Amino acid sequence: MMGGKHYLPLTDEDRREMLKKIGVNSIEDLFSDIPDKVRLKSDLELPPAMSELEAVRHLSSLAAKNKHLNNCTSFMGAGVYDHFIPSVIKHITGRSEFYTSYTPYQAEISQGILQAIFEYQTMICKLTGMEVANASMYDGSTAVAEGAVMGCGATRRSKALVSRSVSPFYRAVLQNYFNSRGLDLEEVPLKDGHTDFSKLEEMVDDETASVILQQPNFFGLVEDLDGVGGTIHDHKAVLVMAVDPLSLPLLKSPADYGADIVVGEGQGLGIPPSFGGPLLGIMAARSRFVRQLPGRISGETIDSEGNRGYVMALQTREQHIRREKASSNICTNEALVALAAAVYMAAMGPQGMREVAEQCLQKAAYAREKITALDGFEAVFSGHSFKEFAVKVPGKPDDLNQKLLQKDILGGVDISPFYPELENTMLFVVTEKRTREEIDTLVRELEGWK
Repeated sequence: MMGGKHYLPLTDEDRREMLKKIGVNSIEDLFSDIPDKVRLKSDLELPPAMSELEAVRHLSSLAAKNKHLNNCTSFMGAGVYDHFIPSVIKHITGRSEFYTSYTPYQAEISQGILQAIFEYQTMICKLTGMEVANASMYDGSTAVAEGAVMGCGATRRSKALVSRSVSPFYRAVLQNYFNSRGLDLEEVPLKDGHTDFSKLEEMVDDETASVILQQPNFFGLVEDLDGVGGTIHDHKAVLVMAVDPLSLPLLKSPADYGADIVVGEGQGLGIPPSFGGPLLGIMAARSRFVRQLPGRISGETIDSEGNRGYVMALQTREQHIRREKASSNICTNEALVALAAAVYMAAMGPQGMREVAEQCLQKAAYAREKITALDGFEAVFSGHSFKEFAVKVPGKPDDLNQKLLQKDILGGVDISPFYPELENTMLFVVTEKRTREEIDTLVRELEGWK
C-alpha cells in the first residue's frame, strides 16, 4: 500500500480465524514452549514502517554510499579480480533453462545442462593438460583442499606439504580440512617470495602424500617448477598445482611440470567479483585419479539410434554412499558459474585469452616499475611477476588505502596480517582492464603520500 503504515497481506480477522482453527487464543500462545525469561517483553526498536515508494528511496540512498567497481578503479586482488566480462556471458547465463537447472539426474531431460558441463570440462582439460575435470568445487580454496585430500586417498598416506607461497586463504581452508580428518600438514618455507625448493627436497619423503604449489604464487611471482614434479614423483607423492587459468596461455601447462591434480580459482573467467562470490573452484586431474575426483563428471556418448548425447558419467557424492566413506562432502552444483566460464573461454578463444594474459603481464610490469621508482616504495621480491606484485610502502597500508579511496581508487591488499615479516607491504594487481591513465593516476596519488 503506497500510503499505508503496513504492507501485510493478512487482516486481524484472518488472524483470528487461523488461531481459532488451530485451537489457540493468541499469537503469544504459539510461543508458550519458550521460557518466559528469554522472551522479549517489548516491541522491537525499529523505525516507523515505510510505504513502498519510501522504502525504495531509502534503500537507494543507502546503496549510493557504496564504493564499487563501477565508480572506482581497482588495484585490489589477492584472489578475486576485476577482469573484463564480455556481455554475451550475461545473455547466456540469464536464460531460465540454465539458471533454474540443478543436478541433472535425469539425462533425458537435462541434455542442455549436461552438454554445458561437458564443454566446460573439455576446455579446462585443454587449458591444464589434464585428462579429466569436474564442475563441482565451491572456490579455489576448497578445490586446493580437496586436491590435497585426493592425494592422501590415492597414496593411502596422511601427510602433505604446502608451500608458504600458496595463498594464505587456501592454506587456512586446507588446514581446516586436514584437522577434521586427522591428517598432517607441513609448510615449506619461502626464499625471496618463492618456494624454497632445497627445503622441499629435504622435507618430501616416502610418507608424503601430496605437495601443494601455486603458479603464479600468492605474491604474483612465477615459480621455477622445472624438475620439481620428478622429485615429488620419486617418492610416489602427488603434485597438486594451484593455478590462475588466465596465466596458462603464457606459462607452461601444469601437465608439463608433472602435475597430477590441477586446481584453482576460475572467477577471472567471466564471473563478477560481486561481494566475494559466487566463485568457481577448478579441478582437473590425470585419468588415474578419476575415481577419487569429487563431485560430478559429465560424459559424451551415443544413444541406441546413434545420436550424440550427454550423461552423468560419475557422481562420487555423499548421498550415494556412507558419509564417512565419501571421497568428498561437497555437493553444490556449480554448473551456472561453470557455464559462465565456458562461455568466456569460447567467446575469447585461445588468442583472446592469450591477449588478456599478455596485457596483464605488461601492464603489471609497467605499474611495478613506476611505483617502485617512487621515494619510499620498494619492490619486496625479485623475479618475474604475472599480474600481481608486492611493494613495501611508507606508513600503514590501511591509511594509504583510505586516502586512495577518497580518490575512488581501490588500493592494494595489506598482506602483513598473513606474513608478519612483511610489515607495511601491499599486494597490487593490474589486470587487462586498467589503462595507462589509471595506472599513472595511481602513481601520482602514491607519490603524494607521506
